[in-house]
Amino acid sequence: MLNVKRIARKLGSTDGAEIAEAALVLPLVFMLLLGIIWFGRAFNIYSTIQQAAQQGAITAARSTCATCTNSFPNDGTVTDAVEAVLKSSSLDTNQIQVSPNPLAPVFCANPPNACTTAGDHVKICRNVLLNPPAGGTQPPQCGTVVSFQYPFQFYLPFTSLNLQNIILSAQAQSRMEN
Repeated sequence: MLNVKRIARKLGSTDGAEIAEAALVLPLVFMLLLGIIWFGRAFNIYSTIQQAAQQGAITAARSTCATCTNSFPNDGTVTDAVEAVLKSSSLDTNQIQVSPNPLAPVFCANPPNACTTAGDHVKICRNVLLNPPAGGTQPPQCGTVVSFQYPFQFYLPFTSLNLQNIILSAQAQSRMEN
């Protein structure tokens, strides 16, 4: 009889409530942790593709010959610079997509150089007016603009973001130097 009372007292205690609370809270904490990891990865990829676009713009804007005039690298060299940055962060260069350009760039040269798409995925615009005159005293500067997109897929089970593809866009400009 004494044994039954001791068992009944243990069953009536609140020790089981802690297990039930942990069973409810731990999945939420786990989902929060996964969200932090995947959003951090998305930010890391965005930072990398921005840096790749900047390196591509710098490459496209710099003359290949110090004593030559208007000898700028070809589109393949610019694409190689972009892909080198992506490869350094272990990103798949085959996933690069061409960026649609909603705003028509203003070109410095007459006739204007058209934008080209290098390797079917990196858009390069040369002789673009970088700072349109707005009544200031700063002279207009010509440069290059490099843009592309990169897809990213979230893995957050039990959420609306699970397996969602988002497109990260990168665009950078650099002043042309002869």
